[in-house]
Amino acid sequence: MAINMTKPLSTADIPKQFLKTAFLLGHVPVKALASDPRVSYAMYIPPNHYDTESSRLPLLVSVHGTGRNLSGLYGEELVSFANSTPCAILAPLFPAGLDGPNDLDSYKTLSSSTFRSDLALFSMLEEVAQRWPGIQTDKIFLMGFSGGGQFAHRFLYLYPERLAAVSVGAPGRVTKLDDRKKWPVGIADVDALFNRPVNKERIRQVPIQLIIGSADDKVHGGTEFWDWVQQFKKKDNDGSLGPMTQSRLQSVRELQALWKEDGIESDLEVVDGVAHESDKVRKGVLRFLGPLMEAASSKK
Repeated sequence: MAINMTKPLSTADIPKQFLKTAFLLGHVPVKALASDPRVSYAMYIPPNHYDTESSRLPLLVSVHGTGRNLSGLYGEELVSFANSTPCAILAPLFPAGLDGPNDLDSYKTLSSSTFRSDLALFSMLEEVAQRWPGIQTDKIFLMGFSGGGQFAHRFLYLYPERLAAVSVGAPGRVTKLDDRKKWPVGIADVDALFNRPVNKERIRQVPIQLIIGSADDKVHGGTEFWDWVQQFKKKDNDGSLGPMTQSRLQSVRELQALWKEDGIESDLEVVDGVAHESDKVRKGVLRFLGPLMEAASSKK
């Protein structure tokens, strides 16, 4: 078979016995996104899936926090989960500095002055679908902690039809379904920014988890830190995130209550004795997502 080496190779092009040698199974090397090489992503593909390939693998997208730590993808917990469920895992890397030398937050709001993290994720899914046609990419399972939790709940608002389930972990600053305030505080200008409305009925159909540690009850950096940060922020609503004014635990509880007023149900898990530590809440995330993934696989 002649192979065109100017196009991305897929698992359909390579004999199964060579897939791991070609770095298309197990831990796949971090790859630059073709549509925006500033962004990259890592993958884990269970090696045994292609022994039978009887069904398409569900895909778990795991979004990092502000520290951009992808180490969880290489730990035993996630690898074991992927192998046993089974599922593939995609971990985007949205680097700091995309919107200027001091930018930490641009990916969290989905839309910034130079970057659309939602569209970047869709481009990643298109690449995954091309390289691994045995992976389900039209509906994904999404998890995110801290800054990743911010990304996850905003993505839920805009694209509920693309989510099989979502776990929102300890977001520091949240978007409320408030049509009187502009994004990312509220949703008043979502149509203009994203050319699509917020569909609450579709959001209600997505299984949602909120998860946080019981000791995640402090304002990150303290109020003096946020007073100092505000010196460098524009005074008007310029589409950026505002200061953190309450603890993540308060924000999560308030968000759940507001969702409930809109008829949006969510499971809240507060992990006893845990502070702002993603590795110590991950077990609860996987306990929530695992049965949903297995149920989705059994329907195919």
